[in-house]
Amino acid sequence: MTGQILTGGRPGLFLTFEGGEGAGKSTQIARLAARLRGAGRPVVTTREPGGSPKAEDIRAALLAGLAKPYGPFAEALLFSAARIDHLDTLIRPALARGETVLCDRFSDSTRAYQGAAGGLEPALLASLERVVVGPTRPDLTLILDLDPAMGLARARARAAADDAPDRFEAEALEFHARLRAAFLAIAAAEPGRCAVIDAGAPPDAVEAAILAAVAARLPALRLSEIPTHSRAEAPHDAA
Repeated sequence: MTGQILTGGRPGLFLTFEGGEGAGKSTQIARLAARLRGAGRPVVTTREPGGSPKAEDIRAALLAGLAKPYGPFAEALLFSAARIDHLDTLIRPALARGETVLCDRFSDSTRAYQGAAGGLEPALLASLERVVVGPTRPDLTLILDLDPAMGLARARARAAADDAPDRFEAEALEFHARLRAAFLAIAAAEPGRCAVIDAGAPPDAVEAAILAAVAARLPALRLSEIPTHSRAEAPHDAA
């Protein structure tokens, strides 16, 4: 079985990692990328918002809270503008080259943050997603599920070491509880695309669960044949 068969014509594979603040997405992306690269597979790791120069500029504005006074729809539009550039300049070219793209957040985060937690209508976000994302849907979405209180504690400890909490980390616990419920609802609605991973477990156990899910869902990667080797870890979880 090939990636081209799995993805309806494109030769690459597109995996997204979703979840609340502090769930450890960047760490697990780095671990999976290291395993795939160790087996000689071409891998691109990226993030949203961001992933391209223009999108990174928009990311800085969003996480600084510059769009917050204008409401969730303005934020959704800015996320969409960043996503268009990200798709055009990085994700789609990488997939066309046959590479595996591992992305920290994608359109499900817009559904959760600006939709379920921000109050935007699902139909509005679905229309925006159809225009922005089109056929470039993830082959697999790994939702790292974590109690929001634990996730916020992790995120705020990281912020204390680095900088002040960003626009979304600074939200109240109730906001983050709505986020968690939204991600779980997305997984329940699209079980063929989404796999829920217990992110409260130790990092090695989280990695093992991710590897099992990827091996089961994307056999073209032949992940079960890749030997264990040293892993690279990201220094902290991206937004």
